[in-house]
Amino acid sequence: MVDQVKVVADDQAPAEQSLRRNLTNRHIQLIAIGGAIGTGLFMGSGKTISLAGPSIIFVYMIIGFMLFFVMRAMGELLLSNLEYKSFSDFASDLLGPWAGYFTGWTYWFCWVVTGMADVVAITAYAQFWFPDLSDWVASLAVIVLLLTL
Repeated sequence: MVDQVKVVADDQAPAEQSLRRNLTNRHIQLIAIGGAIGTGLFMGSGKTISLAGPSIIFVYMIIGFMLFFVMRAMGELLLSNLEYKSFSDFASDLLGPWAGYFTGWTYWFCWVVTGMADVVAITAYAQFWFPDLSDWVASLAVIVLLLTL
């Protein structure tokens, strides 16, 4: 996706070159990437780097390299049949309906566990900034905030 950016000419008056509050497509994509990677990477990497040292970056590069090829293969599968809507459709078509059912519910369970892990991580960050705050108060605040979105 290409961002459409308006170039401001140098001869315009300084009053017209004021700060604007807006989000471009690129900003939204970077926020989404940060949300997807965010808490798990920061919470897990700190402990991992303290135990394994900087060599963990090499391991992250290897995993990222392998994940790149998995995602490319899924893209090829998606384009092979335009009726596919998700990877559980891949499993249903290629392995049978039981595999699609299992894959779909496993994916849902994975997101439930990820949500709980994020609540725990956010609670740990809140404990760092507000040591007198009870764990359950921070967890409840995060859950209420997420449910109201």
